[in-house]
Amino acid sequence: MTLQLVIGNKNYSSWSMRPWVALKASGIAFEEIFIPLYTGAADKQRILNVTGSGKVPALIDGDLTVWDSLAIIEYAAERFPEARLWPQDRAGRAHARSISAEMHSGFMALRNECGMNLHRPVRAKVLSEQARADIARVQEIWTTCRERHAAQGPFLFGAFSGADAMYAPVVHRFRTYAIAVTPQVQAYMDTMTALPAFEAWSAAGRAETIVIEKFEVE
Repeated sequence: MTLQLVIGNKNYSSWSMRPWVALKASGIAFEEIFIPLYTGAADKQRILNVTGSGKVPALIDGDLTVWDSLAIIEYAAERFPEARLWPQDRAGRAHARSISAEMHSGFMALRNECGMNLHRPVRAKVLSEQARADIARVQEIWTTCRERHAAQGPFLFGAFSGADAMYAPVVHRFRTYAIAVTPQVQAYMDTMTALPAFEAWSAAGRAETIVIEKFEVE
């Protein structure tokens, strides 16, 4: 039975992007089910029919439903070990999971002030001190990973992993808000934007015509 991944708008839904890119880049087959966000009670009920959280993404595997981006990536890593969604060595897995969990639970100022919006013209905006601290921390994480694993490949842990998927929307945020980054960080961002799964999501997001006004206000 083919997996089904329920997602929101590709232009805005950073949490949907994470498992979508993880599955697509790893060659894991799935059927995409799109439910537009903030369009009314009917679509909200469609999401609630999938998961009691009332949020996307959600992964459906037969009678099993897994919700939350990081939980979906973890499930896919167990379900398809050949996809190697986490580094093969224990220390690498621990590090990858740590930075993924940090992304999952942190960086609230960056998220709130630099929401994902692929339609937004590229331009800088004034950011709070906390958002700037979040940006510095992300760059520190990426730089540390690249310095440790540069010999194994161009992604955070050499080969593509769930950690890259967890940080994929941040690549968009850094680009969209014209955030100054180091050359090493820019090289990693270039690697991500050239990833076919990343390109496919981005192209589809830019092609969307649905506008969510609450995400257009700065």
